[in-house]
Amino acid sequence: MDRNQSFGNLIEVGDVILHSDILTEYFCCDIESCHGKCCEEGDAGAPVTMDEIADIEEQLDDLWPQLSVGAQSVIDRQGVCYPDPEGELVTSIVSGGNCAFRGPQGCLLKQKPISCHLYPIREKKLGTLIGLNYHRWNICQEAIRLGTERKIRLYEFLREPLIRRFGREWYDELCNIANELKKQGIL
Repeated sequence: MDRNQSFGNLIEVGDVILHSDILTEYFCCDIESCHGKCCEEGDAGAPVTMDEIADIEEQLDDLWPQLSVGAQSVIDRQGVCYPDPEGELVTSIVSGGNCAFRGPQGCLLKQKPISCHLYPIREKKLGTLIGLNYHRWNICQEAIRLGTERKIRLYEFLREPLIRRFGREWYDELCNIANELKKQGIL
């Protein structure tokens, strides 16, 4: 079986299955317009790995003076993360939505958790495979507008975090698939 196949709206690249809208939809984050609302709104924090939790805990002494009083209180009470309703570990939030690690100029962490860096792509474990979906949220309307205006597709905008997560070889293969779909008039 070819490990890089398209199944209707799903595309397989190695052990990753992604929805085709990651290749077709336009997106370019417009932080000047939204001011990072994805870090301030929502019903849970950002998904984090055990390694990311350890990194955050290691930085905590340096971060502490920069954290809001509310963030300090939440972290004192429950730690840097908590299990969301599905049991997935997510960053602690303040006042029901604000990421505890968001400062006035953005993320206070040395490196954002990969789930933040990949947003609006969300990752889900599917047995031995990894599923990627485009999470649509009304707060990103300006990003869609700007991406459309600049003709930047979601996978192109998220080049750096996709390489960080899956490697350059994987990303190059994704681009090859996108180019083939363009030749076929699908993109």
